Amino acid sequence: MASIQWHSKERNYTDEIESCRLERAAVEYGDYHPLKPITVTESKTKKVGRKESTSSNSSSCSSNSVVDPLSSVLDGTDPLSMFAATAEPIISTTESSRKKNDNEELVGSDFEPWSSKRGEILSRYTTTEKLSINLFMGSDRVKPTTPGSAVSEKVRTRLEELDDLEEGSQKELLNLTQQDYISRIEELNQSLKDAWASDQKVKALKIVIQCSKLLSDTTVIQFYPSKFVLITDILDTFGRLVYERILSMCSDNRTSLPANFSPDSVNDTAKETCLNWFFKIASIRELVPRFYVEAAILKCNKFLSKTGISESLPRLTSMIKGVGDPLVAVYARAYLCRVGMEVAPNAKESLNRNFFDFLLTFKQIHSDTVQNQLAVQAVEIPIYLTLYSPAIDWILQCIAYRAPEALLTEMMERCKKLGNNALLLNSIMSAFRAEFIAARSMDFIGMIKECDESGFPKHLLFRSLGLNVALADPPENDRLQILNEAWKVITKLRNPQDYINCAEVWVEYTCRHFTKREVNTILSDVIKHMTPDRAFENAYPQLQSVITKVISHFHDFSILFSVEKFLPFLDMFQKESVRVEVCKRIMEAFIKHQQEVTKDPVILNALLHVCKTMHDSVNALTLEDEKRILSQLINGFIRMVSFGRDFEQQLSFYVEARSMFCNLEPVLVQLIHSVNLLAMETKKVMKGNHSRKTASFVRACVAFCFITIPSLTSIFTRLNLYLHSGQVALANQCLSQADAFFKAAVSLVPDVPKTINIDGKMKSSEMYLLEFLSNFFSTLLIVPDHPEQGVLFLVRGLLNVIEDYTWEDNSDDKVRIYTSVLHLLAGLSQESYLYHVDKVDSNDSLYGGDSKFLTEINKLCDTLIGQILEHLKVLGKEKTLKRQSFLALLFFNSILAHGDLRNNKLNQLAVNLWNLAQKHGYADTKTMVKTLEYIKKRSKQPDSNHLNDLATRLPLQSRT
Repeated sequence: MASIQWHSKERNYTDEIESCRLERAAVEYGDYHPLKPITVTESKTKKVGRKESTSSNSSSCSSNSVVDPLSSVLDGTDPLSMFAATAEPIISTTESSRKKNDNEELVGSDFEPWSSKRGEILSRYTTTEKLSINLFMGSDRVKPTTPGSAVSEKVRTRLEELDDLEEGSQKELLNLTQQDYISRIEELNQSLKDAWASDQKVKALKIVIQCSKLLSDTTVIQFYPSKFVLITDILDTFGRLVYERILSMCSDNRTSLPANFSPDSVNDTAKETCLNWFFKIASIRELVPRFYVEAAILKCNKFLSKTGISESLPRLTSMIKGVGDPLVAVYARAYLCRVGMEVAPNAKESLNRNFFDFLLTFKQIHSDTVQNQLAVQAVEIPIYLTLYSPAIDWILQCIAYRAPEALLTEMMERCKKLGNNALLLNSIMSAFRAEFIAARSMDFIGMIKECDESGFPKHLLFRSLGLNVALADPPENDRLQILNEAWKVITKLRNPQDYINCAEVWVEYTCRHFTKREVNTILSDVIKHMTPDRAFENAYPQLQSVITKVISHFHDFSILFSVEKFLPFLDMFQKESVRVEVCKRIMEAFIKHQQEVTKDPVILNALLHVCKTMHDSVNALTLEDEKRILSQLINGFIRMVSFGRDFEQQLSFYVEARSMFCNLEPVLVQLIHSVNLLAMETKKVMKGNHSRKTASFVRACVAFCFITIPSLTSIFTRLNLYLHSGQVALANQCLSQADAFFKAAVSLVPDVPKTINIDGKMKSSEMYLLEFLSNFFSTLLIVPDHPEQGVLFLVRGLLNVIEDYTWEDNSDDKVRIYTSVLHLLAGLSQESYLYHVDKVDSNDSLYGGDSKFLTEINKLCDTLIGQILEHLKVLGKEKTLKRQSFLALLFFNSILAHGDLRNNKLNQLAVNLWNLAQKHGYADTKTMVKTLEYIKKRSKQPDSNHLNDLATRLPLQSRT
């Protein structure tokens, strides 16, 4: 085998490319084209039980329309349509869902649900005081009953069970922390579900009653709103379970009640069960639990009568008058409104009456009883009044939902009669539509001025007003006066937390309606208030909100950064994590809104400062995901910087960026790509004819890349960048620099580790090395030899490295690479290469087909062939016959594509490889057949008779 000499096939690339083009054929389009939309003729069939017209639809297709090929097979009908035509009519779930009742239609997606307020209430109303709770202690006793016991006996037994609860079947837990209290409530909620699932309905009712009693307790008054949220969650669960239980009794296996069912369609058993629940609840002695439990199952009135809900709402509203504590009463009203909006949102009269009853009893808030209670708990009036806000806000939201202007105006007037009570005014501004409030902004400002400062702080009223004018535009003539009136009050606030809570809201209004001058004034005032005693450290969320609102309105960053106090405002973010988060938001806004590249020095200096802040936050503990996010933001900025034709200034910017962002590898990679792109843009401008100045500049770009690449840690990133930068240097006629890149890549190959980390998983690196080397060989085809080096010095150097590299056991990648090098050497031996670099003479021009050059190529080929054949022998000895078969066929195809098979020895080698591939039955028969067909087809071309002889010597063997 050592005597076999390689002979490359002479290639005419132009003819080969032309022969590979698709055949051209004339196409008669007619009326049909594959990209033309298909028009399907609708076939209407009369459906049983449906009174529908069978006449053709006006939108049906004309007779000459294109027929759907799938429909044509079915003669215009499809099996599903035929089935639907003969099937019994049924009411689909889709149709039934469309038939919503009037109540459901009245509440749309524009109504903010209670669930969205729940989290805010729980986080706002907290306490550090100890709490207590009465837990229901379930009884395991079982009372014997006889099959013949009367119904009245059952009722008596259940009433006695309810009496057990009120007589002390409970355990009081004291000194609970807030978290312990919440955990206990959650346990009760789970106990309710467990009791219900185990068919212990009375026990479930007892749990609900016990929980409802907790709403009478105001001993830790500051926690009451959160307690209300937790307890009503249990009540909602109970109400849902009862309703679903009764609903299930109305259904059988075949039918179920429609969504808008009437009481007449409810069977007697379900009605009796429903009445039984209401009778049980009516027997509860205490008012508060009786009210809450009945309100929880209010929806069940639908099973009894059409007017059951509308009749119950006024009665429940009247029941609340018996609640003495005004805080407990207002939350009871809120719960009734909450349930009412779910089951009867059109019952506006009951909702309005509920609120007006509250107004009549509003003076109770200032009664001696309440004052004494607050004195005992050491709670001040302003704090106490804020406890009412969630309840009143919800009541007003329910009333104001899609309410006419006249009703909203009437409610404003009623509040005025109460002496412009600040609490009610605040709730009105929170609950009413923003458009309604904004249109009357000056009226509300007048009402705010008349409010008593002692009860409810005015700055909270201005905050609520600010939230409205930020969402809806007030009259244009009033806008400046509104801002001035509000800021007069806000700027006088001495408490930094109160100040920033208001200022944060009004920044949005200022940004929407005014220029950078007014925004600068606001930012300056914020800095003035928040800097003393480092008050900003306790207000980072609000300050972040201010920045977010400013950058969301100023999309022109040249204007944004010309705001004098913007960067000083950023300096208040002293905590690194917060500072970095703010910088990320600024960069995200810049990348999102900056449409064109920029060279504005104001923008560049500001954003370099922002990016530097993000970069400097990186340390050894920084997560890879965080590094990736920061790198993406910085890279987005770098890509948006362009100095046009001032390439030297552009390179200076990249040099500065490299020094600033040296700890983020993806940024360095981006800079290398950007500098390479800059060199290619220079070539494009000069149309490939560099002057002395541009040639020097391009060499500076190349030097930038050559210096930067070694600082990267990823070895494959370095390899690919060496290759890419070398290609750029070659394209710009920097031959010595290109050689330096390629030599560096060759010298780096031995350092490639066996495994590399890919997305957190260790994988073999050979696949990636094989891919890189294939790309490298494609480039080496056009790299001219150095005059002071030997023939093909880069190819020889790379082969030496590959020979010395320690490959994995059971790996054939080394032979695959040798096969690729054979392809390269075959290309190098051609008179004219497949591709060239403009204004760079490759070896086909330098050597001109010199015999000594071709002899060197053939020697290298012979050495490679010897290595490949030796490897095939080893595989045969180790009985790895499947791998041997695959590699033999791979080598055969390489000889077929690139070797001159008119050479007898090479021809015989091809035949031997073909036989070896089939010898042990591991060859892919389909591949072998297609390969043989290809050879026979090629043999019919001119000067290819030798392939015909080869085809006759290539037998096909079966696997057996």
